[in-house]
Amino acid sequence: MDYNTQREKLIMPEYGRHVQKMIEYVKKIKDKDKRNEQIKAVVNVMATLNPQLKDMNDYQRKLWGHVEVISDFDLDIDSPYPLLTKEEFIAHPEPLEHSQKPIKARHYGRNIENMIEVIQNKEEGEVKDEMIKALATYMRQQYLIWNKDSVSEETIFNDIRKLSNDRLIVPEYIHLKPISEKAVFTRPGIMGQNYNNNNKNYRKNSNNKNSKKHWKNKR
Repeated sequence: MDYNTQREKLIMPEYGRHVQKMIEYVKKIKDKDKRNEQIKAVVNVMATLNPQLKDMNDYQRKLWGHVEVISDFDLDIDSPYPLLTKEEFIAHPEPLEHSQKPIKARHYGRNIENMIEVIQNKEEGEVKDEMIKALATYMRQQYLIWNKDSVSEETIFNDIRKLSNDRLIVPEYIHLKPISEKAVFTRPGIMGQNYNNNNKNYRKNSNNKNSKKHWKNKR
């Protein structure tokens, strides 16, 4: 018997062994014009086998790239897209540089520090005040995620001053809107609304049942 483990390894299993054999056949065609004609037919078959690729941007480019991979980058054809080399395909991306600067307040995160850095360099005016207010509101939300207790705006404003090394001072005329108990402990439209609706329906059904029992007993 012929087992798959004894056959040549599939380079891209999602296309199956027949596509790989077709590409191997095209590689052996000596006439380049004939190779170009046949490989287009193979690409059409690959598109039929994987119709989900059509939902991607530039899916034809992906198909031709898969042809190169399956052929082990050893197929002399006139591709409608720039051909990759094997070295370019297996090359590792350059490592990203990560900031080694420690985070001053982990419950706020590094993004808050970056936002403070941007805002403190803005010119004084209404735009900067609105950015400070939005920053403080967001910081309060982050604070309450870690600490369920309420937090005063003075605490948030002091944290802004500390994180900015006294370079960003919140003006005295800026104040945050108070957080209501409902806003903090319920989720309007999801849990809170469903809970209230369920309670109303339960009370309504209970009243109807009690009313029916009352008239039944009275009879």
